[in-house]
Amino acid sequence: MNKIILASGSPRRKQLLELAEISFEVIVSDVDESFPKGLSFSETATHIAENKALAVQVNLNQHNSHAQTIIAADTVVVLKNEIIGKPKNREEAIAILSSLSGKTHKVITGVCILSFEKKIIFAEETEVKFHPLSISQIEYYIDHYKPYDKAGAYAIQEWIGAIGIKFIKGDFYNVMGLPVSRVVKELQSL
Repeated sequence: MNKIILASGSPRRKQLLELAEISFEVIVSDVDESFPKGLSFSETATHIAENKALAVQVNLNQHNSHAQTIIAADTVVVLKNEIIGKPKNREEAIAILSSLSGKTHKVITGVCILSFEKKIIFAEETEVKFHPLSISQIEYYIDHYKPYDKAGAYAIQEWIGAIGIKFIKGDFYNVMGLPVSRVVKELQSL
């Protein structure tokens, strides 16, 4: 198989590929994460993932490195038909987790696997429901875990997931940022 490139600086995505015992290297290119209006939530996530993969491919092509398979992903959190982004500060993180408290939301990860021969694009969706969270739990989590680089202001594999998640419906690893079992299946199809 071609050399695999993870087009993401996310430590969680890196950890998940390592868990699947996939040999890869990380190459990240700066990408505008905006998206056209009118896209569904799944299309938004796959649009950004594809742009990340294409940016790395352009970078590799400039260095005459063509025999690569690139994996890129983007995760969005959706509550009440609205994308919840990454919090800019403590107050925004408190507001986001307060809005998720006691409610069900969707976590959608768009994935683009790009090789010289083929492009595979898909989105995986997982439902997550939080128990009602107290303000002291929310503040404790934010102050100790600093979830400012996470869509939805939380990571399911951290303390808040252990004490706050009532249920999930779908792929747990998708909520971490990469539906790794589906990625492995798609890589095997190449």
